[in-house]
Amino acid sequence: MKRILKRVAIAIGGCLALLLVAGAVWEQIARRQVAAAYPPPGRLVDIGGRRIQIECRGTGSPTVVFETGLDYFGSLAWLKVHGPVAEFTHACAYSRAGIVWSDDKPGPHDALGAARDLHATLAAAGENGPFVMVGLSMGGPYSSVYTGLYGDQVAGIVYVDASHPDQLKRFEAVLGMKPGGGMKGALQGAGKWVSWTGMPRLVASRAHNPTISREIMKIPLAFFATSLGPMVSEREALPATFDQAGAYRNLGARPVVVLTHGKPTPDMSKAEAEIFDKTWLEMQKDMATWSSHGTQRTISDSGHYIPNDDPDAVIAAIREVVDDVRSTSVSTLPRQQRSGELQFMPRSGPAMRQ
Repeated sequence: MKRILKRVAIAIGGCLALLLVAGAVWEQIARRQVAAAYPPPGRLVDIGGRRIQIECRGTGSPTVVFETGLDYFGSLAWLKVHGPVAEFTHACAYSRAGIVWSDDKPGPHDALGAARDLHATLAAAGENGPFVMVGLSMGGPYSSVYTGLYGDQVAGIVYVDASHPDQLKRFEAVLGMKPGGGMKGALQGAGKWVSWTGMPRLVASRAHNPTISREIMKIPLAFFATSLGPMVSEREALPATFDQAGAYRNLGARPVVVLTHGKPTPDMSKAEAEIFDKTWLEMQKDMATWSSHGTQRTISDSGHYIPNDDPDAVIAAIREVVDDVRSTSVSTLPRQQRSGELQFMPRSGPAMRQ
């Protein structure tokens, strides 16, 4: 009996080994096929041995810079917004390290690293500002840190249902929520280490998200196996990212618009969703106070992914900030302005890109 069981175990082990080898071969072939089928929009710029994908469209100043959330969509998160915004000003969307077409990087994927990568990417692409940052979800803290580090470049911000630096503590206090993303986060964390086997690609091929259009998801899902690890690394860096973003809450007189979802948060009980959304709205209103020229508005017909649910609301907010910046001119900033202060002076001379 023991001999039979041993043979069965060896047979099962052999089958699993063959499946792993087959999966690994399939994954490598699929990666080459995906890269050939979906070339990067815009271009890949070198930032010191790594390439970051960035796509800039349109003409005019200020330049709008899109920063997506903690997801695997990269620049394609702004598919419904980028084109319309480029009709009235210059606009750039990019993919962070390791996401979709961009090369991954060693070390933590926190906000400081993201901001420095973006600064290098914009410089390599010949983009000098002034910039209007547009941050979706976790793109909000990333945009705040970028503004804190390179405040002389940033003339305005649009926070799109953006994360708040205090949210981990706030949600733990009112709902007992811990960082990590629950079961979904745990599965993604495990998937980070087995992406070479083809298993994440197989799962992604059957994925469907009713809150995100198939048009937006198609290409990112094809790159999901390579984007998964960097995305998990960003999640693992959340505590550091929020600490970093919390240091930059003084936005001076920059025009700031905060857009907030109005639909109840899904995947929660009604009571939990009410507490979650009430706490979220409180933090959203707080973000608007970071600038003396800030405003918050709720988009009643939208869930968290406002660029998908109501792209017109995002476009209108960006146009509002762009027009505000155009009606003023940013002075040459002293060194202390890096802390977040920005003064607007009457425009004189041909300061705008036409």
